[in-house]
Amino acid sequence: MKKTVTIKENRDFRRIYSRGRSAVTPFLVLYCRPNGRDHNRLGITTSTKLGCAVVRNRARRRLREVFRLASPGLKQGWDVVLVARARTAEAPYQRLTAAFDRAAREVGLAEKRVEK
Repeated sequence: MKKTVTIKENRDFRRIYSRGRSAVTPFLVLYCRPNGRDHNRLGITTSTKLGCAVVRNRARRRLREVFRLASPGLKQGWDVVLVARARTAEAPYQRLTAAFDRAAREVGLAEKRVEK
């Protein structure tokens, strides 16, 4: 299994927040910006308002998995930041996936599907 490349530097997060595109759903906020590389990078943020460390880590794991499974259908060369919202940790997985897909389409991150 291929490991996801992550964003770790605060300056990268700030640049994506200020100059990137964003989409808001009840479960997450998605920010993205082209990175000039041949692969996507992922950053995840969770606030202490979300809950204790166990809850925040669960939210991060769930968002990382949603991104991993959606990666084949995403355009390459983007920095993506996912911000967990209050409902992320308890949301049904299908609704979390649907929210990510809708946000990715909204910002133009999802590749166009070919209708048969």
